[in-house]
Amino acid sequence: MLSKKQRVAKRFFDLILVIISLMIFIIPMIIFVIMASFSSRSFGIFSQQRVGKDAKLFTLYKIKSMRPNKAKHHVTTANDMRVTPFGKFLRKSKMDELPQLFNVLKGDMSFVGPRPDVVGYADELKGDDRIILSVKPGITGSATIKFADEEIILAQQEDPLKYNDTVLWPQKIEMNKEYVQNWSLMKDIGYVLQTVFGFLK
Repeated sequence: MLSKKQRVAKRFFDLILVIISLMIFIIPMIIFVIMASFSSRSFGIFSQQRVGKDAKLFTLYKIKSMRPNKAKHHVTTANDMRVTPFGKFLRKSKMDELPQLFNVLKGDMSFVGPRPDVVGYADELKGDDRIILSVKPGITGSATIKFADEEIILAQQEDPLKYNDTVLWPQKIEMNKEYVQNWSLMKDIGYVLQTVFGFLK
């Protein structure tokens, strides 16, 4: 679990990075939201309740890439028919994640940390696994980088939800526990750089 000094350093890093990122991406973000509005024929911002630090719910924002779905635990795959044509570009480029910069600015999220899950996953962690909930969820992180092609992996499974719950989710738990237990600011910087360079490939 992070000390008070470590939490302050992490938040300071987040604020510096989010200010720089918003200066770079605010105009493209607005353009993408307008385009997504036309593509989905609805307002181009998607919002959803996710599990945050200490299992508290917060509203996560994305640029809308899909048509609405009412399923409680639907796992999105690369061949999901609900993804709009423009949404495919957004998801492949990860540009749909840009509004989460405001989640970081608000303090709901961090740049680096476990990905914020829908209800039914992180909030149901038990025992030592709940250490994951002691940090804010992140835009990127070790598990996010490793499973960058998660939608493609799930699309290849006969039962994507079962595969996610029994194979991917347990691996993410272990990686996220290791992240919290061995946190350092240099590691956060490293994960951000890996994410940027991965995007530029």
